[in-house]
Amino acid sequence: MEKRLFKREKEKIRKRQGRKSKSVRKVQVSSGLYIAPSFLGVLTFFLLPFLVIIFYSMVDNPISMNFVFLDNFKSVTQNAAFRTAVRNTATFSFLAVPLAVVLSLLLAIVLEAKLPFRSQFRTFFLSPMMVPVASIVLIWQVLFHYNGAVNDILAVFGQGKIDWMKSQFSTVVIVILFLWKNLGYNMILFMAALASIPKDILEVAKLESATPLQTFFFIKLRYLSSTILFVTIMSLINSFKIFREIYLLTTDYPYDTIYMLQHYMNNKFKNLDYQTLSAAAILMSLVMIVLIGILFLVENHFGKDVEG
Repeated sequence: MEKRLFKREKEKIRKRQGRKSKSVRKVQVSSGLYIAPSFLGVLTFFLLPFLVIIFYSMVDNPISMNFVFLDNFKSVTQNAAFRTAVRNTATFSFLAVPLAVVLSLLLAIVLEAKLPFRSQFRTFFLSPMMVPVASIVLIWQVLFHYNGAVNDILAVFGQGKIDWMKSQFSTVVIVILFLWKNLGYNMILFMAALASIPKDILEVAKLESATPLQTFFFIKLRYLSSTILFVTIMSLINSFKIFREIYLLTTDYPYDTIYMLQHYMNNKFKNLDYQTLSAAAILMSLVMIVLIGILFLVENHFGKDVEG
């Protein structure tokens, strides 16, 4: 009897396991079917084009397709225009990205306090997000044209006119434009992150007589680490997209200090120089991957105790 009961129990367990495995397979198949369209989209519009770019970067031209390996990369790195574009893009990102992160964080901290007209200030800083790029460029042309509003204001104080977009000040003008466009979005992200910090920890800090600076650096900043990483990455990506505004302001060949990497690649595309364009695009992608990897490592180092 005991053996029969034992066999029956075994059969029941096997049936249950079989049902479970069937249900798991059904879930896996249905999940795969749901993911398939997205996967095919990524494969078609991202992965395959990137593989084509890698192929173009290693041939002499798209017609003869003679394999030259790294010759295109060597010629790109030795090109004076490419070096100028890299230097200008790096300088702009080095100036604009830290300012975009720090200023938006400061604005979020200020607006977190119960100030009068707080909602109006938020609307003011978010309004650039609702303005089309062409309209933004038109505003900047009115302000920083040789006969624009800024020069009119300087004339009141006895200063001479400055051709802002054709002088060393052109980088400053573009940095101000970048900040005006991006501060509002970054500020909202930081305000959401500040609101999610546990209130009991802040109350304990007050009871322990912690100063506002100590509370910010030892508590708030640690909880903001993931948001700071996200804002930095987004600001870095947006700094590489500033080409649109510069192009609309100055066309294909701007002043030397604002000739960016995308200007170089755009001009190569117009000249149908696909192999050089592909090599430059891959080099830029590698630099972006390295920078974002470093940012992730830094965030993991400083955010360990918060996650724990």
